[in-house]
Amino acid sequence: MKIGLLETGEPPGDLLKTYGGYGAMFEALLGPGHVYRTYDVQRGELPADPAENDAYVITGSAAGVYDPLPWIEPLKAFLRQAKGETPLVGVCFGHQIMAEAFGGKVVKSDKGWGVGLHAYEVTDPAPWMDGAPVVAVPASHQDQVVALPEGARVLGGSAFTPYGILSYDDAKAISMQFHPEFDPAYAKALIEARRGTRFTDEQADAALVTLGQANDRARMAEWINRFLAQAKA
Repeated sequence: MKIGLLETGEPPGDLLKTYGGYGAMFEALLGPGHVYRTYDVQRGELPADPAENDAYVITGSAAGVYDPLPWIEPLKAFLRQAKGETPLVGVCFGHQIMAEAFGGKVVKSDKGWGVGLHAYEVTDPAPWMDGAPVVAVPASHQDQVVALPEGARVLGGSAFTPYGILSYDDAKAISMQFHPEFDPAYAKALIEARRGTRFTDEQADAALVTLGQANDRARMAEWINRFLAQAKA
């Protein structure tokens, strides 16, 4: 499958050199069974037509979907164009921008930062899932989807993130708020890079402890790959 990676951000500072970009993280997560092409969305690069690829993954970003950045509206327009035509997978910022593009609402949550290993209860399993009642994956976000677009279905979430995993059944699209592409080493390094600026020492220390626990990144890779296979069938 040809997968277009819509890269909407990159690791801060020296972390980019050490861990690679978000597109490369998704290549590692989803494996060598696909052909990948990365688009630098922040610099205005988008596919000329959704048919350029068999599916798209929209990555995380330090930006907010409500920020007045010149690439935000073109990305929303592309997602609306691709909706229902080409399978879409959104993660963190990608999850949020899909919700906004399709008619939902995203805000900077008054709950504050969600960081560390976050567990989502699967409340409405989809065919590409495997029956796991709970999935735990690294998270790093302050923004949240607070109003669903028409046609969105909540597959899972938590008290902190009620709209944690969404499906758009008529659009061959799914999205999730946490970061299956973040291996624990990168998630820990990102927390340390933001200690004292975005996170207090207490928040950082608590999040780091959780990242030492087992996670479901491999399961999420299987879910996404099954979704893509079923969406293209």
